[in-house]
Amino acid sequence: MKKILYFVALALLLAGCKEKKVEVADYVSPAPVFCEDSAYAYVAEQCAFGPRVMNSAAHDSCGEYIAQKFKSFGAVVYDQYADAKLYDGTPIKMRNIIASYNPEAAERILIAGHWDSRQWADNDPDEANHNTPIDGANDGGSSIGVMLEIARQLQLANDSSQVKIGVDFICWDAEDSGEGGGSNNASSWCLGSQYWSGKRHVEGYTARYGINLDMVGGSNTVFYREQYSMSYAPSIVDKVWGAAGRIGYGKYFSYDQEGGYITDDHLQVNQGGIPCIDVIGSDTQNGGFPSTWHTLDDNIKNINKETLKAVGQTMLEVIWTEQ
Repeated sequence: MKKILYFVALALLLAGCKEKKVEVADYVSPAPVFCEDSAYAYVAEQCAFGPRVMNSAAHDSCGEYIAQKFKSFGAVVYDQYADAKLYDGTPIKMRNIIASYNPEAAERILIAGHWDSRQWADNDPDEANHNTPIDGANDGGSSIGVMLEIARQLQLANDSSQVKIGVDFICWDAEDSGEGGGSNNASSWCLGSQYWSGKRHVEGYTARYGINLDMVGGSNTVFYREQYSMSYAPSIVDKVWGAAGRIGYGKYFSYDQEGGYITDDHLQVNQGGIPCIDVIGSDTQNGGFPSTWHTLDDNIKNINKETLKAVGQTMLEVIWTEQ
């Protein structure tokens, strides 16, 4: 009954998303309208499985959900399974999920984000929660929710042959199981992207550029220009921030200050030879990561639809103007 009610509710949300093209001043975007309600529903559905921590039933079930959703939106899906070990020697089973549109196109871009969630709420203000796994609604779930809604729009576009370039979505696994406690062990994070960078899902795969999404659904969120992104791919930063400003989301993609150097999945992509940037949320009030980061408050109640909209619409603008 729960699933039936969910699909009825989602159908109603999608029916309410039929809007005109995005218009800002004298500019009319060629991109379709991103539906933040459906993106929110996809985040909620991931969280309903429970924390997506490594070696758990919730993790495995949600991975299958993500793969099947992309397939239902017409993507060619590649599964990349691998064995790995956490920093403490714990063996894990990883699954990177890659969903491709226009797989025959030689020219491609990639949009990525991790789908696992952290097994410890080690930044929670209550120390009693530090060994409790988190839902990862924003840190993980929001990126996948945005990507799934973009995929739905691409399916509609491909039906009318609007998008010619190849688009690949990469859902990284085992990003968020790194060593905490102030450790400098950067290699303990981003295990899924480390694996993919050494062994692509398609032999010889490359792309014009990549955009990694992380924590893109929080309240009081702003996206600063992350410094590894500026070092490796400044023109892609300009492309994305320019697209956001063009369609009215400049307050989210800020030029007011620069971000720091952040170890994230985009770093592995860059080191593998594909220029890639990180669109990662910062807190407008307190600075640094969002206040829910690695706490039990990173749940569906704290997902902001306006932030999902700003990021998703910007990604559609980038794709539709890449032709």
